Order: sequence, then structure tokens, then C-alpha cells
Amino acid sequence: MTNPMMIDLTRLIHDGLPVFPGDEETELVQTRHLKSDSYTNHQLSSNMHAGTHIDGPMHLTDSDRYLYEFPLDRFIGTGCILDVPQEPSVEYKPMYEEKIGMGQIVVLHTGHSKLWGRPEYFTDYPVLTQAFAELLVRKQAKMVCLDTPSPDKYPFDIHKYLFGHGIFIAENLTDTDRLLSLTAFEITALPLRIRADSSPARIIARNIE
Repeated sequence: MTNPMMIDLTRLIHDGLPVFPGDEETELVQTRHLKSDSYTNHQLSSNMHAGTHIDGPMHLTDSDRYLYEFPLDRFIGTGCILDVPQEPSVEYKPMYEEKIGMGQIVVLHTGHSKLWGRPEYFTDYPVLTQAFAELLVRKQAKMVCLDTPSPDKYPFDIHKYLFGHGIFIAENLTDTDRLLSLTAFEITALPLRIRADSSPARIIARNIE
């Protein structure tokens, strides 16, 4: 049964999971079967940026710190949801100064996730403006969580700016609209304990009203 206190914001990992153009395809296959092998097993081949995942600073900067090396409390915190649907870019608005608390995990609901599985999901997504990114830095956000594949496009200056100020980026979230009715929630976005620049993540929101 679904727990009304918990909202899963994570894409299901499956064989053929959509990936950013140019990235390696996701393969998930069953390698052992109970009847023939006496046990069941599956094997996953995936790049770190497929499905719901967290980008670490090593992804696009010269940082030598793997994502798992950051303290766990960097991936857990009170959340803030901003409703920014059908906008070509996420702009700074004065109202966000009060909406976003210090040190929060900021979730953006753009509605773009409805295009998941279509080519335009990876090409026609809204991006964050520099002014909005500067707001996240002023607010010392732990992380920004997106229902899109990226906060920017080549040459990925917003990525680099946020990483340079200690802000992680979570991409390809789903069901962010379910947070809009909540007045208070906590985000847990844990990467795998894996020696890599970034990592798949199970991202959940817990209602704390």
C-alpha cells in the first residue's frame, strides 16, 4: 500500500531506460532463473546519469571528490517546492526570497516530466537563469531537484556555477506535482556509495505537516 506520508519522486529503472543523447544505453537483464539455476539474479549496466540521479561536482569541474565522500546530511533536508510550469526558463522572482528557506533542498515543478520517453524531453526543457542560480547560492541550498534532464544546456555554465558553490543537482524526478499541496516536507536524496562522479538516487519526500 502507498504511504500517504511518503512520496517517491524517482523514475523506475528498467531495461531501455531513456538516456541523455550521446550517453550509453541502460541494460537491465535477468541473468539467472530460479527453475534452471536455483536462484534469480539480474544485471544492470547504466551510466551514472540515467533516470533519477544526483550530479556531483566532479561531473563538470576539476573536483577530485567522489559523490559518496560528501557527508550524508548534505543529501537530506527540509524541502521547498516552486511551481514554475510552462516557462522556457526559471527566472528569479522576489517572492522566492521568502519562499526558499536557508539550507533547504529546492524542488522545481516545471511539468516537463510529462514528456518523459519522448525525444523532446532531452531537447526542449526549461533552464535556470543565472539570477535564479544566484538566489540558490544566497540561500545556501543543499540541492536543486528538477523534473527535467538538466538545469542548463551546453556549455553547462549553471551546472558549474552551482557546483562551485557546493550545490548538488538532482535530475529526472517524477511526480513533483504531488508536493504542491504540502506545507512542509523533508527530502531524502541518497546516492549510492559508489566511486563515481555522480550516482543514481532514490529520492523521496516525507510529509511533515
